Amino acid sequence: MTAAPGDLRCYDRSRIAELASESIIIFDSDRRVRYWNPAAERLFGWPFLAMQGSEITDLSPSPAEEQCAWSQLVQEGWWQGRVCRRARNGRVVVADVRRHLRYDETGAHHDTIEFARPATEAEGADAEVGPVPDEIMAASWEIDISPALEIVARLGARASLAGDGEREKLCLRLVECARIVEVNERTARLVGGNRGRALMAGQSVAAFWPVESRAILAELILEALAAEPGTTCSRRLASDGILRDPLVSVWRAGPERPARLFVAVSGAADDDRSYLFLRASEARYRKLVDYMPVALWQVDASHMGKIYAQLRADGVVDFERYLEQHPELVERAASTVPVTDVNRRAIELVGGAGVHDLTRPVGYLFSESPASLRRVMIGRFTGQKNYNELMKLRTLDNRVLDVLFSVTYPEPRVELDTTIFSFEDVTDRLRMETQLRQLQADFSHAARVSMLGELTSSIAHEVNQPLAAIVTNAETSLRWLAHDDPDTGKIAQLTERIAASARRADNIVQRVRRMAVKQTPDPVELPFNEILQESLLFVRHEIETRSVRVSTSYARGLPRVVGDRIQLQQVIVNMLINAVQAVEDRDEAEREIAIATGSDEKGNPLFTLRDRGPGIAADHLDHIFDGFFTTKAQGMGIGLAICRSIVEAHGGAISASNRPGGGAEFRVVLPRAGDYMAVEPVVGNVHRGFGGNALNAT
Repeated sequence: MTAAPGDLRCYDRSRIAELASESIIIFDSDRRVRYWNPAAERLFGWPFLAMQGSEITDLSPSPAEEQCAWSQLVQEGWWQGRVCRRARNGRVVVADVRRHLRYDETGAHHDTIEFARPATEAEGADAEVGPVPDEIMAASWEIDISPALEIVARLGARASLAGDGEREKLCLRLVECARIVEVNERTARLVGGNRGRALMAGQSVAAFWPVESRAILAELILEALAAEPGTTCSRRLASDGILRDPLVSVWRAGPERPARLFVAVSGAADDDRSYLFLRASEARYRKLVDYMPVALWQVDASHMGKIYAQLRADGVVDFERYLEQHPELVERAASTVPVTDVNRRAIELVGGAGVHDLTRPVGYLFSESPASLRRVMIGRFTGQKNYNELMKLRTLDNRVLDVLFSVTYPEPRVELDTTIFSFEDVTDRLRMETQLRQLQADFSHAARVSMLGELTSSIAHEVNQPLAAIVTNAETSLRWLAHDDPDTGKIAQLTERIAASARRADNIVQRVRRMAVKQTPDPVELPFNEILQESLLFVRHEIETRSVRVSTSYARGLPRVVGDRIQLQQVIVNMLINAVQAVEDRDEAEREIAIATGSDEKGNPLFTLRDRGPGIAADHLDHIFDGFFTTKAQGMGIGLAICRSIVEAHGGAISASNRPGGGAEFRVVLPRAGDYMAVEPVVGNVHRGFGGNALNAT
């Protein structure tokens, strides 16, 4: 009940009248009921919804006496006496009453307030007082059946057909078509979930009435329509999990509202806990939600749920394609699905002044990311329990935020289709992550430059080899040209060798340049074995000069990986350099490194590197990948840390352990880019260095 300004101001401020043990009724200047508190419901048996706007004289068995009392009230400004009124169950209630006229600022008659108690047999006897029992307070509904009048007529024509299945279907349809005009607080508390009275108005009665008793409600509606005005039709129902043995009563609103009916459902709540306990529990829950640090939106998508159900019944399976063909359905959802409630954090997040700014159709939440609403609808249609994504959110004060958006869908077959949206502002976090990625890229570049510094002699050796070949072949060519009869075929052969050596030198320079240059990572699909083979070229000279034996085993049919070629090569080269340094002080027979590719138990590409060095100290194993942790006298401690960051950025994992027979083992797993293929290992040659075709093993 929303009172007009000036009505029972103490009630408007603190709802004291709701708790009063006396019946309190407020009448307007035409003697129509404007307010009727719970004690009045208890005393006279009528719910406020049924009495709102009614003339009080309609309840009097002696209208002439009632008129006389009102005349005295107007003359004196107040009146006290005894009145009789008809209760909803037909009995006559006798009450001791006092009435007072109230006036506005201009002195005009504004309204009348009436206080009443049950009549006492003797003067001075104590009247019954105390709180209104919960079971006496009816869950009251005012409903409009005008959308169902055609169904009512069809049911009237089939009234004599007992056991008619079609009649039962029409009864259920009647309840679905009937609309809620208003409900009282107890109705909202029992069946309204978190929606509240205002949001129940205008919705189908079937959305809130238990399924198993809808046909009974329809029969009561038909009985009330056929009965004389003022007649109440009642039926006792079985306990439905909401009320214990509820009594449902239906009656017509009156000739001025022919398509309106009142429904009262009396009975104690089917819960062992008291009403006060339930209200306190609800208050705690609402307070908890209201003060949560995550912004929450409560959304009523019930009508969209019915659309989805109809589409399924029509055979729609590929809902994503359906939305591509019918984009108007997304627009409809944006403009008709209402936000029914929000918490404090939601108001703060979008810069609103209050709840009213946010309780409107959900479209404003998706103005910057319209495709997100489409994906939310697909998730609901396909039966997901929840969905989340990163999206853009434009606030009411025109800021654009990066948010983590999550949806919790209602459970299937639940009548109250309540969906929860949550938004977490991650703008600052994403900005920091971008800065962190840039910092990691800088460290990665620094580590590559440092690594190339360690390989200076190897790079020089690699370049010197083709340069020496170029010089030799060029000098030989000059000698052939000095002959009186130069052999052009031989000179052409030497020239081809010069060109080939130049290309080889250029490839070495380009490879080093790519490793040294600072550039944005370029993730593409890559063959895993090829990355390893190219990486070995960088450390070939280091391996040869230190007399290290390397065995290779490449798996055939490995799925590709998605990543940046240079960064993945950096990981492998760094691990190879560490392994070479680990075994260089061992006896020549123990200077061995074994590298292999394969697949893990999930079919993801796997790279392992094993050495016969001293292994990793037990107290170092947990810190080997930590930044700036090193056991080398001149080490920076960033090599393996960068390796881990690169591998994890690619969605993979890197680990280190000690081998039972001595030495260390490093393991890198990367997610596959394509479907898993069967792995057939091919073992390469055990060799010193990489002469011949060893690097081309596949």
